[in-house]
Amino acid sequence: MAKKQAPKIIMVSNRGAYNLQATDSGIQPVPAISGLVSAVEPFLKEKGGVWVAWGGREAPQENSPGVRLPVPQEDPAYTFLEVPLTAGEIKLYYHGFTNGALWPLCHYFLEKCRYNSQEWSTYVRVNAKFADAALMEAREGDTVWVNDYHLALVPAQIRHRKPQLRQFFFWHIPFPHHDLLATLPWAPQILRGLLGTDVLGFHLQSYVDNFLNAVATLLGARVDFEHNVVYWQQRRIHVGAWPMGVDYQAFQRQALNPGTRARAETLRSQLGVEHLALSVERLDYTKGILERLLAWERLLEEVPEWRGRAALVQIAVPSRTAVPAYRRLKEEVEAAVGRINGRFSEGSYRPVHYFWRGLPRQELVAYYLAADVMLVTPLRDGLNLVAKEYVASRRDSSGVLVLSRFAGAAQELKGAVLVNPYDIDGMAMILNTALNMSRAEQEKRMRLLQEKVRRHDIRWWLTCFHQAMMAREEETADVSGSAGS
Repeated sequence: MAKKQAPKIIMVSNRGAYNLQATDSGIQPVPAISGLVSAVEPFLKEKGGVWVAWGGREAPQENSPGVRLPVPQEDPAYTFLEVPLTAGEIKLYYHGFTNGALWPLCHYFLEKCRYNSQEWSTYVRVNAKFADAALMEAREGDTVWVNDYHLALVPAQIRHRKPQLRQFFFWHIPFPHHDLLATLPWAPQILRGLLGTDVLGFHLQSYVDNFLNAVATLLGARVDFEHNVVYWQQRRIHVGAWPMGVDYQAFQRQALNPGTRARAETLRSQLGVEHLALSVERLDYTKGILERLLAWERLLEEVPEWRGRAALVQIAVPSRTAVPAYRRLKEEVEAAVGRINGRFSEGSYRPVHYFWRGLPRQELVAYYLAADVMLVTPLRDGLNLVAKEYVASRRDSSGVLVLSRFAGAAQELKGAVLVNPYDIDGMAMILNTALNMSRAEQEKRMRLLQEKVRRHDIRWWLTCFHQAMMAREEETADVSGSAGS
């Protein structure tokens, strides 16, 4: 008699823990850097399973099979399964519908939205590709965990073919008000797609409320607003607010590493200023980079004593470079950096140090340790893990977190100094306050922040999902038992 296989996790996301690169010796997986990867890969390594994702490369032809690789190569713990995308699919699905329609819509940039029927058709087709790949791997008892706005149709596509399969879905960006969502011609299809899951997670209760109101208003679904439950096609979909955490202990350990600490000291010495401010994010119009640079320029204008004494390090991670709007943003940011440095540089002093690149964790933590002030000032953000990473890295409880009130994390991180990134003058004055903050006030605020980030870490976040699924299964068993009695 064949041995029954243990249940496994089928993780599904647009991008996974690895990018695939063709070399002379074959396809090589290159580790990717992202918040999703750092959050869920340890869980997948522990539990085992399959990560279904696009490998970041262009498929050589229409029907090219996806690569299947055991990873990590040195000690395989799970399988990476590539969903191959053609050049046309990358253009229309990824650069097109997901980043030209859904991304700006969910971040309330309606003027940047582009609704194109060809891009929508490709989005539907690519979602079906991901669903097919997941269904090839899923067996009875397995759990499919789908992630983010790229793949909103996958849950219903899976539900249609394997109705008994357990499904999670987590939406990692803001979910907009239903009036805004209604501008999307295919909003009902997006909502129906998401309702294929069993448990649907968002970062904030306000996003949950927006979703519940959307399905009630645009689909006419019956909703229990008190218990965050949607009744749809003879099923109950549980919706929850679980703000994502970071691996607090891992960042603490990295901050204690002698090499990391030495690198932080080197950075301070190289930059040669008394006070260092830091910003790290993808180069994206939602992140408020231009507004932050204007506020830094205003600070140097209005409070000239900071000239020569304070510098801003702006790390902008390359993002969606094939999209014209992102290329224009890069040009505007670099022009602003050049103007500010042209106005206020003197001798070896530069007020802004700009880097267009990503950083591995050890280097990133060194920057976190070097920075007196962390500026996380997006115009709108689903949560923002950089703010939590900075807090988790501050071993001596010093440092100031300046946080946009429009970042989802602002609801949790009560020790942060909140700022309106649209108010350039106000932000400049708050930067002045942050740079002048006493050590005692810094420690008071940072200890409050660290307690929150430590308690609501990545393990807490994963436990929330597990408990929600267990509650759902107990409820299903009760209903089945009642029906049979």
